[in-house]
Amino acid sequence: MRELLTVDFYVTGEDTVLSDELTSAIESAASAVLDFEGLNRPVAVSVTLTDNEYIHGLNLEYRGVDRPTDVLSFPLYEREEIFGESDEPCLPLGDIVISLERAEEQAREIGNSFIREVAFLTVHSMLHLLGYDHELSAEEERRQIEAQKKIFEVLTI
Repeated sequence: MRELLTVDFYVTGEDTVLSDELTSAIESAASAVLDFEGLNRPVAVSVTLTDNEYIHGLNLEYRGVDRPTDVLSFPLYEREEIFGESDEPCLPLGDIVISLERAEEQAREIGNSFIREVAFLTVHSMLHLLGYDHELSAEEERRQIEAQKKIFEVLTI
């Protein structure tokens, strides 16, 4: 893991388990995004690992979406603020919430390993924390997908 990244992990849900392999994959994926983006300042990210029930509640509360999704991102800053000048000794980028239950379902559906799927969701969410937003336009979606592909080309998970 890169020295400029702090990841704080939180776990909710009765069956949610935090393993060394899982935390290592998430930290590696987050670091790969920061390297890809060339962000060379101390940053922190909060990652909550949960189940479908918990993420469903967040979706309903914050997005008005009445179903569980795989991942949610809660950025704290705009892209310009992240890459601009700041007096913050360690800039908190925001929160990532991953439904491990949904990640496991998706991994089975597409024939991916569970760890690789969680790493993919981390990359996707980290890009959101850094200002990518595929919901804005088709061009933004293309830009985010291309970034994800390039990051995964160098990620060894």
